[in-house]
Amino acid sequence: MRNETKGTVELTLAMVLSGTLGIFVVESGASPFNVVFFRCLFGALALGAYALVRGYFTDHGFTAKKLGLAALGGVFIVFNWAFLFEAYEATSISFATVVYHTQPFYVVLLGALILRERLTAARLGWLVVAFAGLILVSGIRPGDTGSLKGLGLALLAAVFYAISTVVTKRVTGVRPHLVALVQVLVGIPLLLPFADFAQVSGLGAGWAWLAGLGLVHTGLMYVLMYAAYQKLPTAKIAVLAFTYPAVAMLADWAVYGHHIGLVQALGLPLIVLASLKVTLPSARARAAVPAPRTAAPAPEAVSRAATRVA
Repeated sequence: MRNETKGTVELTLAMVLSGTLGIFVVESGASPFNVVFFRCLFGALALGAYALVRGYFTDHGFTAKKLGLAALGGVFIVFNWAFLFEAYEATSISFATVVYHTQPFYVVLLGALILRERLTAARLGWLVVAFAGLILVSGIRPGDTGSLKGLGLALLAAVFYAISTVVTKRVTGVRPHLVALVQVLVGIPLLLPFADFAQVSGLGAGWAWLAGLGLVHTGLMYVLMYAAYQKLPTAKIAVLAFTYPAVAMLADWAVYGHHIGLVQALGLPLIVLASLKVTLPSARARAAVPAPRTAAPAPEAVSRAATRVA
């Protein structure tokens, strides 16, 4: 199997797993903060074991500053999960996932505001298109407090994701697996005060769903993603990322019978198109970038694409 083909399979599988995450959250029966706490706990075990077996702790590349930035990014990433899972409860997996998938636009805006990255007129125009699509997708009617709450929580989750990404982009020279490990480790003491152990004591089969979130949707999924990112061009990563919301919507319909309406569906192509235009490098940028070397990749920081899942 060719390297790029293998990467395509790995990333597609990772996005499919990400699309089923909402089912695991709902079926666990646990509160959102309990779900995130145990996702961090089981995820840390999975990522730690993988990093240990692969020898990633040797020459890890962390400095005190990089470790602090990774931990700070972890604060925002775990609360991003908590708000997203709250949005699932308030509305539906489909609705929350579509709203949450506006993440790239907040990354662009924060990059311009905080890192002084250049925001072109074209990108600004596509941001307007995306938010027009978001208005259509929201489809909120007066008095529809559930959808309004879900919209707010999903948007807040997306903003927290964007802040985490902007912070984590400054962690260079460290394998992304180790950055992810630091972030889930931070989540354990951070969420401990919010965890309700009395509630989870009677979950029964719900424990299998919680373990799956940590072992499969954090451990296995992140390993597949990071392996794929080393083999794929940015353009293909951006396109394949839309497997995630597509699978989430299909799973929500198949399991719970939830689906978005016709007017909401009209906003989807606007968000997809705008996201691709914002994420994909321009033709001029592609021409300026030299062809990648075929040598084994060095450890690298988590990129924008590398954290673009729930």
